[in-house]
Amino acid sequence: MYFPDFIEIGVDELLLFAFFVSLIGIIIHYVKNYLPLGKMATSSLEFNKKMEPVSIIICARNEEDNLTEFLPKILVQDYPEFEVVVVNDCSIDNTEHVIDEFAKIFPNLKKVTIKEDDYYKHGKKFAVMVGIKGTKYDNLLFTDADCFPSTANWLREMAAGFVNKKEIVLGYGAYKKEPGLLNKLIRFDTFTIAANYLSAAIKGSAYMGVGRNLGYKKQLFYKEKGFSKHYHITSGDDDLFINQASTNENTNVVISHDAVTYSLAKKSFHDWKLQKQRHLTTAPHFNSSSRTKITLGYTAQYGFHLLLISLILFKTTFIAAMVGYFLKICIQMIIFKKASKKINEVDLWALSFLYELLLLFVYPIFHISKLFYKPNKWKS
Repeated sequence: MYFPDFIEIGVDELLLFAFFVSLIGIIIHYVKNYLPLGKMATSSLEFNKKMEPVSIIICARNEEDNLTEFLPKILVQDYPEFEVVVVNDCSIDNTEHVIDEFAKIFPNLKKVTIKEDDYYKHGKKFAVMVGIKGTKYDNLLFTDADCFPSTANWLREMAAGFVNKKEIVLGYGAYKKEPGLLNKLIRFDTFTIAANYLSAAIKGSAYMGVGRNLGYKKQLFYKEKGFSKHYHITSGDDDLFINQASTNENTNVVISHDAVTYSLAKKSFHDWKLQKQRHLTTAPHFNSSSRTKITLGYTAQYGFHLLLISLILFKTTFIAAMVGYFLKICIQMIIFKKASKKINEVDLWALSFLYELLLLFVYPIFHISKLFYKPNKWKS
């Protein structure tokens, strides 16, 4: 019997095959985790005509400067009935005085004070719980002391998400655009994280939100027994609670440009690293499906780029690798352009492939440094 000779397959051919498999995987990743945001219709002011009263909660620890600058932008929101509850959490600066002075002008501003206790140390979750307890409305909206809304319609837009029995409203918490590569990298990192969790929520699989721009029902908070499942974890008052409480039916997304909040990005890589260390401590405590989703996203990125580097070392696969990379960049820019326009980050999509590559270098630094991170007092 005649057996045809087997064709020898070299390492370069095997790597090329794996490369194009990973290319398909990364395109699927973009389509699933960015395109839903890009295709979502922008919300309208007419979305919810009931305009139910809202309680806005801001936790502040030594935030006199930020409150002086940003709190008025919260207090002058164009909305018929709302209160702003500022939790003065053991501040040793003039935070309390700033709140008191604004309260003389704005009757809907309420101060809740937490005094320092030598025997009991607490994190932000305790301050959030105290703030919730001090509210009088069921619809709760959260932001940070160093955040400011994009327009006077922020509250109107976010509150519109509490419609059709929705219990959670996810918005976008951006960083202010400023000159410099670090600012763009921080903003791109924030954009990619938001695109993923907002797209997931649009598809009915919400897994996190950020406390800079987030809302939920007080009734839901008590039904879920607050932060009891993860109170021992310093961070996670926002993402871990949403990971715990969100369902396929109870979460809404608001992406109007008027609904965005902004805060100032860190000015140094060291400060950004410390901030990311705090944020990354919560991811291991997500439910298994959320962890798998996040892990697959990063695995696809690292796998694709490592294979790309390997292939450009072979003369036989160099051209094919560059064609595949060019195809990836084109598809990425098309999808990222759609998503970035929805949340007003239009200056990021054109060089998204470069920012993505830089993040692949710095994220291992964040994860390694996280191993030595010792949480102290809460920060945003």
